[in-house]
Amino acid sequence: MSVNDLKVNRRAEITDIICDEILKNRLYSFGIIKGSTICVTAKSMAKKTVEIKINQSKVALRSSEASKIKVSYED
Repeated sequence: MSVNDLKVNRRAEITDIICDEILKNRLYSFGIIKGSTICVTAKSMAKKTVEIKINQSKVALRSSEASKIKVSYED
């Protein structure tokens, strides 16, 4: 499951980031790393962007970027 699949206000743990090194370094600079807990706070109307909260920061990701972040959550 990727970040795109999460519903708004759903918390999940990052299990893997599958992308090239340039994007991976950009995500790392925001604190988006394996083992971190994130929460989807909003999605755009066309679902082209996803806003996530990680630590005390909010980050907007393109849908193509969010699809590369794999997550898991417990019901």
